[in-house]
Amino acid sequence: MKEDIHKQVRSTYGEIARQGGCGCGIGCCNTGRTVESVSLDLGYSESDLEQVPEGANLGLGCGNPVALASLREGDVVLDLGSGAGFDAFLAAERVGPAGRVIGVEMTPDMLDKARENAKKGGRTNVEFRLGEIEHLPVADNSVDVVISNCVINLSPDKPQVFREAFRVLRPGGRLMVSDIVLAAPLPAPLRDSALLYNSCVAGALAKTEYLGHIASAGFTGVTVQGETVFPLEHIVSEPELAGLLKGVYLDEEERRSLRESIVSIRVSARKPAGCTCGCGGTC
Repeated sequence: MKEDIHKQVRSTYGEIARQGGCGCGIGCCNTGRTVESVSLDLGYSESDLEQVPEGANLGLGCGNPVALASLREGDVVLDLGSGAGFDAFLAAERVGPAGRVIGVEMTPDMLDKARENAKKGGRTNVEFRLGEIEHLPVADNSVDVVISNCVINLSPDKPQVFREAFRVLRPGGRLMVSDIVLAAPLPAPLRDSALLYNSCVAGALAKTEYLGHIASAGFTGVTVQGETVFPLEHIVSEPELAGLLKGVYLDEEERRSLRESIVSIRVSARKPAGCTCGCGGTC
């Protein structure tokens, strides 16, 4: 089952990489909107858009974790599900030549695109590694900050993702993620939709469950820095959404709940300063 989900997500995001956008986030597919306007709505600045190599911004994501991560000169940053490298390149600007950014991506087409963008932009303090975020190709206690943007919701094993993030962080290291969570359960026909899974909705957890998994991995100071309701029609293109909802009966209360239940949150947390292993905070 988990490998089926990985295969499904790889296929979808491989196609996005080949086409040049877009996926999770405020929908730009078939709306006439550009990936640049989508990114501005998500909290990125014009300066951010100018700093990255052409082709790195695919209009993905549901927030701007780099702006919230308080990155410092010399930090080592890990980007979970780095895509074509947009957030990784922004992080590289902030940590400077003394710092380093590692992007981990499981979709080969995305990985190729990110590496091509790094070469094209002359970014020598960024590297991209093939791997799954449930099994990070990164050493224990080796990074200062873990960031991720609208990717963890796609994982079939979210607790394992947070355990891995905890493992690779140095004592006192920071976690900063933007992701989609649910304020109320989805109706069953939508919960089982592959389209909505790939659009970062059907695989999303309840907000309390999501935050609980972060704490259970050993993190302290788990804090929601901000949250925004994402209407479903802003995540899935209108023709696809119309096709999905056709024949699915939802009463007025269910439709109201659906409009309000998909939420983008920005969460911060820390690995305790005294913890030097991936024990889940028990050392």
